[in-house]
Amino acid sequence: MQSQDAAQPAAPSSPAGPVVDVEQAEAALVEHYPRLVRLAYLVLPASMGRRRRVLTAHGLVQRALPRGRTPAPLIPAQQAGRAGDPGYALVRLRVVRTALRRGARGGRWAQSPALPRVWGLRLFPRPGGAGELALDQRLSALSGPARAAHALRGFERLPDGDVRQVLLAAGVADAEGALVEADRIPDPYRLLDSGEFDACSLQARPTDLLRRRRHLKAALVGGAALTVCGTLLALPGDGWGADGAAAPPYARNPAARAALDPGKLTRVSPAAWRTSARTDFSVWPARGDRTGDRALLRRALAVWARPGKGVRVSATPGTPAGGPAGPPQLLYAGTVDTARVVLLHDGLRVVRYAEPEEDTGGVVLDLARADGAGRAGSGAVVLSRTDGNVRYLTAPWVRAAAERDLRAPGSGAMALTLADGVTSPLASPALREGPCTSWNVLRLSNGTGTRLLTDLGELVPARLTAGPPRSPRDASGAKALRTWAPYACSLAAVRSAGVRSVNAWVFAEQPLPGSDGSAEWVCTRAETWRGGGTRVLAQFHPPGARSGAVAATAQDVPECGVKEPRVLAGVLWRSGSGGWYLLAAGSRDTASVRATGGIEGSSRGHLLTVRAEKGARADLRGRLEDGRSVGGLR
Repeated sequence: MQSQDAAQPAAPSSPAGPVVDVEQAEAALVEHYPRLVRLAYLVLPASMGRRRRVLTAHGLVQRALPRGRTPAPLIPAQQAGRAGDPGYALVRLRVVRTALRRGARGGRWAQSPALPRVWGLRLFPRPGGAGELALDQRLSALSGPARAAHALRGFERLPDGDVRQVLLAAGVADAEGALVEADRIPDPYRLLDSGEFDACSLQARPTDLLRRRRHLKAALVGGAALTVCGTLLALPGDGWGADGAAAPPYARNPAARAALDPGKLTRVSPAAWRTSARTDFSVWPARGDRTGDRALLRRALAVWARPGKGVRVSATPGTPAGGPAGPPQLLYAGTVDTARVVLLHDGLRVVRYAEPEEDTGGVVLDLARADGAGRAGSGAVVLSRTDGNVRYLTAPWVRAAAERDLRAPGSGAMALTLADGVTSPLASPALREGPCTSWNVLRLSNGTGTRLLTDLGELVPARLTAGPPRSPRDASGAKALRTWAPYACSLAAVRSAGVRSVNAWVFAEQPLPGSDGSAEWVCTRAETWRGGGTRVLAQFHPPGARSGAVAATAQDVPECGVKEPRVLAGVLWRSGSGGWYLLAAGSRDTASVRATGGIEGSSRGHLLTVRAEKGARADLRGRLEDGRSVGGLR
């Protein structure tokens, strides 16, 4: 009986190229192993589950070597380091072909177990952000050939003609159809280098801890990295050089040399903040157990100035790129979880450099604009995110830290430990997958006041406030917590947008027709560090609903802000008796409201209730007490 792989239809072959022997193919496989594994992972279906998909990707690549001398396809390898390498082109083709065949088997995985095996551990890539999750969901909706076309286009940088040749050589009958289907993904390629799809940079977790003896628990967790390294092929590295993962120097002037000198870093006295006229990042002392590690600090500075191709760089919108103009300030250098982390500040930006403890790959550089932070905006900085949790480095004036669920205002706060300003881990809403059932925030106390900060997937957490736009207060009191509870999950709409603070303002309460109680109207406004890009949401919260419903959204408008502390919004609502109504509300200084278009009606005062038909639409206009006209938020 033939094996399943052999039973597949013979693949059409591309024009024969140079003959590749086993040694040449093996050299290409070892040199580009992480790249080939990522390619296989992208082509395999998400329905397999992340653990099975990781192991299968490694198994496919490790079995991609030919048995003897084999003609390579005449398909360019593309990109520097692989162009003209027939060994790489051959191994890549074999990986794509077997990944497509595995993906086409549907539920018959038990007949072809994935190798290598890792007993007692669950391996999966590190989670990405909302963008990576959305991309993976879009990829899962494509066919296997379309996923392969997407990966070859975006990750391998192959033009469509070469993609078509690879797909035909891999046995795809309708290569043109696969290319057309792959076009369904908008902005498709910028996230393919993300850690979400890196099947070589893995997290390891035990599978059956409850049935193991107590001394084996520590052995499994402590030996996870050794198990992964011993089971999976590793890409050899050159070690941490003087500049680590930085690109080669491109300029050598006195200012650039000074900015890269660890000895010239600014270090602030631990007591400076007590007497300084300023209270912001500029008075943070240098903390951590590696502030004297000159080699680590030099690598961090060099990567900031000129990140190499293997460095994952992220920056909040509006953050200038490039290295420091002069020696920056050192905020932190130490070991956090399984990484060495350095935090730096140059007056405009906070920068985080992170490298893994046991490897030379996976270097990360995060930049966030933080100019004009002040005491309220400089309470904490993200040190690490791992396993769905986040750790912060807090300001020197912070005396206590706690975690609380913003969706459950009566649940109380859980205290966090502070060690040299570093918090114990707390759940991060920025890393959550699935429905929003809670929203954990960081509460900081300095002895005179309390603030709430939320992780929105960036380096500096956003401050949460509540109240009228011209006099907001920190959302730490009981009333402010009750205000925020129904709207906590709407914070997901402003992830990764460079948000500095978000204010929630109850601008109206409206009686509902049919004695259904009263609804609450809230306007949330997200201010950014760069000034532009503000996002405003008007939300409607009827009694008994767990969450508010977004009635209107707008970008870069003055409403709900200091310059224009007013708003007008409406929603189509169905009463308990089944009747439909247009409900509209303006801020307190609205003298009258009028609806036109699909629904006609008007009222004196800032509230409007009009009978309507299901699906009807209306235009809203309001007149303020000073005679000015305002339109509905949109």
